[in-house]
Amino acid sequence: MAMACFAISFGQQKYTKGKALGISLIMNDFKAASDIRSKGLVRVLDNKDFFKTDNMKPGLAVHYLSGLSNHMDFISTLSGSFLQYPIEGVTAGGGDKFLLDLTAAINFKLLSDHYWVTPYVDLGVGGSRYGSKMAAFIPAGLGLQVNLIDQAFLLINSQYRIPVTQNASYHFYQSIGVAGAITEKKQPAPKEVEIPVVLDRDGDGIPDADDKCPDVPGVAKYGGCPIPDTDGDGINDEEDKCPNVPGVARYQGCPIPDTDGDGVNDEIDKCPNEAGPASNFGCPVIEKVVIEKINKAAENIFFTSGSAKLLEKSYKSLDEVVTILKENPSYKVSIEGHTDITGGEELNQKLSESRAASVKEYLSKNGVDESRITSAGYGLSNPIADNNTAAGRAKNRRVEMKITNH
Repeated sequence: MAMACFAISFGQQKYTKGKALGISLIMNDFKAASDIRSKGLVRVLDNKDFFKTDNMKPGLAVHYLSGLSNHMDFISTLSGSFLQYPIEGVTAGGGDKFLLDLTAAINFKLLSDHYWVTPYVDLGVGGSRYGSKMAAFIPAGLGLQVNLIDQAFLLINSQYRIPVTQNASYHFYQSIGVAGAITEKKQPAPKEVEIPVVLDRDGDGIPDADDKCPDVPGVAKYGGCPIPDTDGDGINDEEDKCPNVPGVARYQGCPIPDTDGDGVNDEIDKCPNEAGPASNFGCPVIEKVVIEKINKAAENIFFTSGSAKLLEKSYKSLDEVVTILKENPSYKVSIEGHTDITGGEELNQKLSESRAASVKEYLSKNGVDESRITSAGYGLSNPIADNNTAAGRAKNRRVEMKITNH
């Protein structure tokens, strides 16, 4: 059962609660709500598959309560628990995450707080945050208040939470807890003491007579002036690790780092530990001779006619590509398959994909990490010669390889 907490304050003639705080244990049950919606309440009850603690996730909650009348209380609850929150259309991944929700509700009591046991109905509004997802819901439920001692009591509550927004899910929320009144006893009024008027135009607590910046709120440490920001980057010197150089908050006032000193900061540098020009995303430019070797190797890749099976005379060229990739661990290669128009569009698309995949498989089997290789087929969509001639079609039946280091 879910758990909520409240407190009461008894008056002489009225039985309206005073202000109270409490703490409680809560249990979230998504499975029971899902079973009822999918199987029906009667079937769930027949199977005795309801309110099983194995299907519930525990948490804690704190509460604030204030009486509105003898038969109505306002209650605000802040709850937290670690669980996997099922969201429709979103695949659950990873472990439990923190669910935080806040509700504001009215408890409609059948009896006043004068009675030892008081049943009630509660209804309100609520919002939750789970990871980066926000949601809204309506909490509706039944409860039972049991007075323990003067201005303290136990409250047992069961809510059904109805989603209002996309990222919310139906579930039961059970709570039980204890609380006490926080209304302080009245104290005798202190004698009035005449306080001399001290001018403080900026309201920073430092009298104008001692304030070096009387029209701007500041701190005593700097004579009533604001904490300085020497480099003008919006981060005051006390929090700025680079107070003389403009920077950004996520690097505590320092500039975005450039580890390899190539003028491309690490946040956009795809090779932060190797110097390279901005035109190549901060990575070193691949030598022209390497690109030429790759292109030459691609021209000497051959397949069985109408098939993706590599011919043995292709191995020497592919082995050269393997050597280049092993000697340069930062290099990546993309493989593109192309065909002529013979055989139709669908057949050529599949053939081009299969041939590119065959080249990828050869490189991988010969020691190149598969994460460094991509392959794709483009069928007859990118000809480089006239498909109306035998020579042109021969040129269009090709594999292209492109080397990058980012």
